[in-house]
Amino acid sequence: MNIAVEVATRSTCPRKHVGAVIVRDRHILATGYNGSLPGLPHCEDDGCLMEDGHCVATVHAEANAILQAARNGVRIEGGEIYTTASPCWPCFKLIANAGLSAIYFGEFYREMRITEYAERARIRLVDLGGLKAG
Repeated sequence: MNIAVEVATRSTCPRKHVGAVIVRDRHILATGYNGSLPGLPHCEDDGCLMEDGHCVATVHAEANAILQAARNGVRIEGGEIYTTASPCWPCFKLIANAGLSAIYFGEFYREMRITEYAERARIRLVDLGGLKAG
């Protein structure tokens, strides 16, 4: 989790810095942080694009970690993800479809239904609590 906290420092959205690390057998497979689309201005430079109280300009850390693995041809099925904040519903669905077996998170962030669906999908959901990420 310490590595996820460090990855979160790369985030370019001032509203929340989130980092994610995908591992399998104690080996890092991919990392991600929340940031803007390639080639577009970062929130910290151009401001956030707000909808319903959320910045929608960034790609979330969990999604970016999964995308990094895909772009580099790294198989992540059966791996685990460490993330500084629990995933939103869309990121949870990506994690489940990617075949990750566990989600470790440092703080709970908004989405209660992931608890029920993690159990139904047989994904371990582990609250490590008390960690700070930027």
